[in-house]
Amino acid sequence: MHIDVMDGHFVPNLTIGTPVVKSLRPTTQAIFDVHLMIEKPDRFVPDFADAGANWISVHQEVCVHLNRTLQHIVDHGCKPGVVINPATPVETLTEVLDMVNLVLVMSVNPGFGGQKFIPGALDKVRKLAQMRRDRGLNFRIEIDGGVTTDTVTDIVRAGAEILVAGSAVFGHGDIASQARRLLDAANAAIPAREVGVRRA
Repeated sequence: MHIDVMDGHFVPNLTIGTPVVKSLRPTTQAIFDVHLMIEKPDRFVPDFADAGANWISVHQEVCVHLNRTLQHIVDHGCKPGVVINPATPVETLTEVLDMVNLVLVMSVNPGFGGQKFIPGALDKVRKLAQMRRDRGLNFRIEIDGGVTTDTVTDIVRAGAEILVAGSAVFGHGDIASQARRLLDAANAAIPAREVGVRRA
């Protein structure tokens, strides 16, 4: 379960906090993939860890000491992830790729659902997959924003393994059938993945 946390500062929207995460935790054994779209995330890592987060991802753009922040997440018993916005190059992550459980590529500007997919995100996914292969690393590649049945084939073929979908699943129609259509399209694209990309 991907949980978007927004503070109204780093991104213009305001969403949920630790009480909601804590209230959801007893209802499911699913992994809680908590995406902190907030300023000063170090202050809130302990609270989200205590609330039941399994994975906590922070934005490269707000972490002055990214290495320290990722280690802070590990120290609180969670797997660390790092996120980059559409204007941030993957090369900014070179020094922390060996620390992370996942890299989340934003394929829209964060803050609101229903936005159009930014095609440049595909190049970032390809670069990350190649960097992972070249360095023998094992982080997963996640993508968030504009994931629909129209874009999912290219996304999976580029190398993304974890797909975050909001509007495409919850925006219209039956939720279960919409999710199944998206998952079927993603699974169909797996055999055509580019060289160097591992199966999730």
